Amino acid sequence: MAVRWVGIGPELLIGLDRSSPEPIGQQLQRELRGAIRAGRLSAGERLPSSRSLAGQLQVSRGLVVESYDQLAAEGYLITATGSGTRVAPSTSARDAPRRPKRDDRTRPAPIEVDFEYGIPDLLSFPMQDWLWALTQAARGAGSAAMGDETGSGSVQLRGVLAGYHRRVRAGTAEAEDAIIVNGFRHGLNLVFGTLAHAGHDTVALEDPGPREHDELATRAGLSPIAVPVDEEGVDVEALAASGARAVLVTPAHQCPTGVVLSAQRRRDLIAWAEEVDGLVLEDDYDAEFRYDRQPVGSLQGLAPDRVIALGSVSKTLAPGIRIGWLLAPPRLLEPLAREKHLTSRGVPALDQTALALLIESGRFDRHLRRMRDIYHARRQTLVTELAEHAPGIRLDGLDAGCHALLRLPPKPTEKDLVDRIAAQGVQVYGLDRYRTAGATGPTAFSPALVLGFGNVNESRISHGVRILAAALNT
Repeated sequence: MAVRWVGIGPELLIGLDRSSPEPIGQQLQRELRGAIRAGRLSAGERLPSSRSLAGQLQVSRGLVVESYDQLAAEGYLITATGSGTRVAPSTSARDAPRRPKRDDRTRPAPIEVDFEYGIPDLLSFPMQDWLWALTQAARGAGSAAMGDETGSGSVQLRGVLAGYHRRVRAGTAEAEDAIIVNGFRHGLNLVFGTLAHAGHDTVALEDPGPREHDELATRAGLSPIAVPVDEEGVDVEALAASGARAVLVTPAHQCPTGVVLSAQRRRDLIAWAEEVDGLVLEDDYDAEFRYDRQPVGSLQGLAPDRVIALGSVSKTLAPGIRIGWLLAPPRLLEPLAREKHLTSRGVPALDQTALALLIESGRFDRHLRRMRDIYHARRQTLVTELAEHAPGIRLDGLDAGCHALLRLPPKPTEKDLVDRIAAQGVQVYGLDRYRTAGATGPTAFSPALVLGFGNVNESRISHGVRILAAALNT
């Protein structure tokens, strides 16, 4: 059987068997008819001209014209001067299995307000500034920029990010301490892989903590150990008792509780790392958005030989930029760079240069100042609406970042409340969603809801809070 790909809109497989006793014209009609019935050709879709299809199938044009005429007579095709031959309305997928109709009463309500954690205001992405930076990067790029990345990333961007970290986060890293990665998760996978190859068999994770980090650790060959979080941050005594020699923490604005690692816990954590010859993996997110005072400095500046700082622009710019970085002790730079080399071909060169230019030009800082005002206004709307419609409900974690923790009464349960509100078009998320694998017993914060307001404007916050309050009061 001779099988040819024919360019009918999306590629379509036409099978013609020249050794078959069935005439070629009938085979072509059958193939086209079957494609229409199966839905591979949709209503209104344009077919190739008879000359084009004849050339592709290596048959006579007259045979294609006859086939088109026959299918038009059967009602499968329509022809119009200047419009070509198209699939007739109401013929496509006529024999395809029908999806059973669903009773509208069982159809879930469309989500109008989604308080998802960790998403910045995507509408506020500084597109004009980013286009400016990309244009400048392209103008200065040589042919080498179009090849595979070598080493730890753009020297320019590494220097800019290390300088930014020193200036804004009180760090001590230099350009040679930085490795550019494809976002935070890529960086975390590199660190987990490096730890596993270095002989670590466990890693401690905050409980509750960021979602899926336990799964990432397991995939890298590490056993995750849940360490509880309380009002001062990660419990260092429980960490010491766990036997782990590496821990991942979110000290600036703990995910998802919103607490800030206290000064005493910071000192205790570094002392623990020194005592066990361990490592602290610092997820340094949300630090730029502090509303009550200056952000707390990075742990990396406190103990650069014991801390790997991981950062990205996913929450300051947008997740789609997919650029992150590691700031690591010198002894880990080579194995981390090797891990990066084996898992990716690096970060797009023009994007790296563009981000460096965005920061160097001051446009990045200007964007952060604007976003801080936007998030502060949304935070205030959340506080005001809850105070009016759900007085007495405690809201934590509002000093920084773009999410807060709503402490709930014992009833209704987190799940019941989440389901009840979702039925009215508002999506909220229970704290149980953030429990670390292997965690046992309740947390110091349960029950609660995690309310992200980064990508929810003030009017939607007001609407969502009123639905939430009504559910709490029934």
